[in-house]
Amino acid sequence: MSDASIIEVHGRRVWDSRGRPTVEVEVKLSNGAGGRAIAPAGASTGSGEALDLRDGGTAFGGLDVKNSLAKVNGEIAKALEGLDASDQTAIDATLVELDGTPNRGRLGGNAIVATSLAVLHAAAAASRQPLWSYLSEGRPVRLPLPEIQIFGGGAHAARRVDVQDFMVMCPAASSFTEALEWTAEVYRAAGALMKRAGKLQGVADEGGYWPAFDCNEDALDTLMEAIAETGLQPGKHVGISLDIAASEFGRDGQYTLALDSRTLDTDQMISMLGRWLETYPIYSIEDPVAEDDPEGFRNFTQAYGSRCQIIGDDFLVTDAARVQAAAANGSLNAVLIKPNQAGTVTETLNALKAGKAAGFGTIVSARSGESEDVSIAHLSIGWDAGQLKVGSFSRSERMAKWNEVLRIEESLGARAQFSGWSALPFTPASK
Repeated sequence: MSDASIIEVHGRRVWDSRGRPTVEVEVKLSNGAGGRAIAPAGASTGSGEALDLRDGGTAFGGLDVKNSLAKVNGEIAKALEGLDASDQTAIDATLVELDGTPNRGRLGGNAIVATSLAVLHAAAAASRQPLWSYLSEGRPVRLPLPEIQIFGGGAHAARRVDVQDFMVMCPAASSFTEALEWTAEVYRAAGALMKRAGKLQGVADEGGYWPAFDCNEDALDTLMEAIAETGLQPGKHVGISLDIAASEFGRDGQYTLALDSRTLDTDQMISMLGRWLETYPIYSIEDPVAEDDPEGFRNFTQAYGSRCQIIGDDFLVTDAARVQAAAANGSLNAVLIKPNQAGTVTETLNALKAGKAAGFGTIVSARSGESEDVSIAHLSIGWDAGQLKVGSFSRSERMAKWNEVLRIEESLGARAQFSGWSALPFTPASK
């Protein structure tokens, strides 16, 4: 038996940031080390991502996870007992084979990702290293460029505005610490602007201000004003990032913008976003068209990929084969990396490696239903992803991750290197 062999796998029900049930898994090893992890859950989900196993019925709106926990405490625990926790590839292959479905639907993506991450934490603990250091295997790392929500919309805010995330990025900052300081000022200024206008109505799922705008462009204008209020310069110090999440309001090449009371075809959607790129200092756009519109992705990237990061989320669902195909087709220049989309740590890393091999920007991302789990902060650093997207600059499930990166930056001391501009797959004209 390995010194780091698994002797116990235990699942329990905990609660996520929306007050919904989710799965936590705790793993214990023969050497006394252990690890645990919590499965997040998305609201805006791609059709190809790993499926959560939920109970259905009336309890908690059908979202309970008793069936998923039974899988963890039954056949998953039995299958992993005695395996070497330091062999993550073998652990994850066992989980995938045990599930036996292409979408992890039998055991549940929530059960599998929590288990896979818990084993990873246990292996790092056994090596007596922080998780990020264990993952880096001695290679140089960078602190990630944060992508931080100021206004939340789409599925995160009852579709109050069509665009899902209005965010800021600070690649001109000298450190991760400074990037957060600049963002904190923008977030504060945006709240003050909303209050003065009588539009401060609380926060959305990921902590951004609840959008009380008359059209989608009002949010962009308010964001520009908030940046200017801080004394920072839009486009020089702070850039804008958008998650359009177009699959939420588009299908078959038709995009219905409810707030603007109009429907656009793909060409018109691309034209509208192109006009925004001309008008505002937008560094990054995620899912500009729907996942069923590959030609739209390719056309948009060919038109604007030299001046903007174009991210695939629902379109790529953290799948290495999809990333490789997108690179071959020129459909994107960046990939969002979400462990629970893929299902296991190994599959997640494979998607990130495929993105790096293609020269893509790689962004490790949280979900709208989150917890105090800080795994992704460590993944973003240990895998040198370059970028981290967590949500807003409020709510403890978000701040836990930003604060974890701050601790890691401090621990690195003089060795700390902030990714900044190097994280982006293009060079802005304003740099």
